[in-house]
Amino acid sequence: MSHNEMTMNPQTAARSSRLRTMCGTAMLSAVAYVLMFLEFPVPMLMPPFIKMDFSDLPALLASFAYGPVSGIAVCLVKNLIHLLNTQSGGVGEISNFLLGAVFVSVSGIVYGKMHSKKGAVIGSVIGAAIMAAASLFINYYIVYPVYTAFMPMEAIIGAYKVINSGVENLWQCLLMFNVPFTFIKGLCSVVITFLIYKPLSPILKGNL
Repeated sequence: MSHNEMTMNPQTAARSSRLRTMCGTAMLSAVAYVLMFLEFPVPMLMPPFIKMDFSDLPALLASFAYGPVSGIAVCLVKNLIHLLNTQSGGVGEISNFLLGAVFVSVSGIVYGKMHSKKGAVIGSVIGAAIMAAASLFINYYIVYPVYTAFMPMEAIIGAYKVINSGVENLWQCLLMFNVPFTFIKGLCSVVITFLIYKPLSPILKGNL
């Protein structure tokens, strides 16, 4: 609660807090949407249809500042808007939302129970690890089966084989490539979050 809210009556303070959360969530959703367009491939490490982006960063900020529901909302809003410009028939947006929601919800829940810098570190690393583990099952059972409507499974596995000829099936591809990539992607967002969260915190929480 900001200093100004402490001087208000409880009802006014609650309304002010809700309004700040809504505005902050909307602002971070817009930033996350823009960041989705700044994606880039990681040649020789991942197939060309998998790209690196930092659009989970604003969602992680929202989860720390306002709670995990706000973080999930950022993940949802950015992907709903991005559907207007999708190049994957919505498959990429489904994957981005599901994995991002896992990441920021776990991070936010742990941080809520351990409200300290240490708690934020532990929560975000656990969140990144669980997101990476979840990516194996989300991709195998949801995302890639849908993706085969646009690209045959043989072609998908073939894209992985270009990098590592030893992979034989989708499960191996996901385990060897997607899981570590997703974990590293999450850790990148964690590092940037800790670099910028402290200076941004007064703005996000209305403590100016």
